[in-house]
Amino acid sequence: MMLCSLSTIVRSPSNVQISTSRYCSRRISTLNVNSQPIATRCYIDGKFTDASRGGTFPVYNPATGEHVVDVSDGDVDDTLNAIEAASTAFKSYKTILPRERSNLLRELYERIIEDIGTLSQLITIENGKPLREAEGEVKYGASFFRWFSEEAPRMYGDAIPLIVPTRRQITIRQPVGVCGLITPWNFPLGMLARKLAAALSTGCTAVCKPAEDTPLTALRLIQLIDEVGFPRGVVNLIPSSMKNTSSVGKLLCEDLRVPHISFTGSTDVGKILLHQSAPYVKRVSLELGGNAPFIVFDSADLDSAVKGILAGKFRASGQTCVCPNRVLVQTAVYDEFCRKLSIAMRDQLIVGNGRDPGVNIGPLINENAVEKMESLIKDAKEKGARILHGGTRNNHLGSSFYEPTLISDVTESMSVSTSEIFGPIAAVTRFDTEDDAIEIANSVSLGLAGYFYTQSISQAFRVAEALEVGMVGVNESMFSSETIPFGGVKMSGTGGREGGRLGADEYLNVKLIAIGNV
Repeated sequence: MMLCSLSTIVRSPSNVQISTSRYCSRRISTLNVNSQPIATRCYIDGKFTDASRGGTFPVYNPATGEHVVDVSDGDVDDTLNAIEAASTAFKSYKTILPRERSNLLRELYERIIEDIGTLSQLITIENGKPLREAEGEVKYGASFFRWFSEEAPRMYGDAIPLIVPTRRQITIRQPVGVCGLITPWNFPLGMLARKLAAALSTGCTAVCKPAEDTPLTALRLIQLIDEVGFPRGVVNLIPSSMKNTSSVGKLLCEDLRVPHISFTGSTDVGKILLHQSAPYVKRVSLELGGNAPFIVFDSADLDSAVKGILAGKFRASGQTCVCPNRVLVQTAVYDEFCRKLSIAMRDQLIVGNGRDPGVNIGPLINENAVEKMESLIKDAKEKGARILHGGTRNNHLGSSFYEPTLISDVTESMSVSTSEIFGPIAAVTRFDTEDDAIEIANSVSLGLAGYFYTQSISQAFRVAEALEVGMVGVNESMFSSETIPFGGVKMSGTGGREGGRLGADEYLNVKLIAIGNV
């Protein structure tokens, strides 16, 4: 092959080195973080390999706009190869003793914890979230491999009481097969870990499709899986560009060798995947968008509520599906709550590059996300909302930064109230009675999470039961962990729950065995 130009070193942090070589029209990049080489190619049948057509796509740092590295651009041919590998591996992996699967998962947990420095750096580089948050995500993701290592030997069936003296009836649970796991960019390790750990614990194999914005963290996880020694073909990963993402997803939905699809992402994309899977009557698990209410009743401890909204609303710069989206405050405490929240935002939220000390608000994922914030604020202002804090880009830091924003006098006619914000905007609406709050909270089509603050125990039960959501935080805005069943209702998702003791259910088939003439 004819060499067109020599390697160059791209400007980068001291512990992140990127070298790029150009061979004619083909570009190959390597990335090192903390002196660790980071994989940038597809992982199929136990090997890292170039995309079948040789294509690549760029990954950018949202904080700086810098090109980080090029990653193999997998397409349908690569996905077919991955499905074949996973299908072949399933035949033997499903027969491995549960305790052996448990040992592999436990070792993977330990490797992730050992690698926390590299993984957290990668998350901050490609996603932008502050390094401390990224470290928290690594621990969160690792916890699922620990949890499901403990669940793997406990996939129990049932013995069913007799109805005929000569018949015995039992049920067993068996792995469904190859699972297509499609994950978002906002938690590039956490969301993949939550799905993959459950799948592997049951004896399923997987074809993973990470988001095009954040493939590097997933590729690093695959390196650790490879080092631990999972059998060939059990886990496969296809990074792909926006151009190839829809065709890869469509193939996973349509290939009969993939009986289960698990997706976390937007409701609109979830509907597409559900539609594509319907002709094949596949099991589809969807964890989709949210429009979470955060209700502050007049009995609430306002300081606790302010602390809760800061933690829940502004982590990941507001880019999570369970972020409080609509802040509903009872009239008697409305002005005081807004005053306290405005002061707390001014004093406690520090915007900047997630790698810088003290920063707790990083960039949005890209400039399109910033433009969405501008559009929401423009619509709200035109309809009478007041800006109490922020409300603008931070062009000094870069094109993907938006100031944490507090707006009041929000009504249900404003887009900021009816849309999933997915950014650092706290939109406050006034309400008079408990019934009013519940009516507003339940007025949208989404139902993932809801939060409220009260010091009345009777109100706590009434409102928790009345909210049309899958998860409720009472005087609590941060409850996600490996131990809970995560998921929503209405148009926030379908299928089972992720995590907790129910987390493996979507990856298992229940089979009845009836024995006669006993």
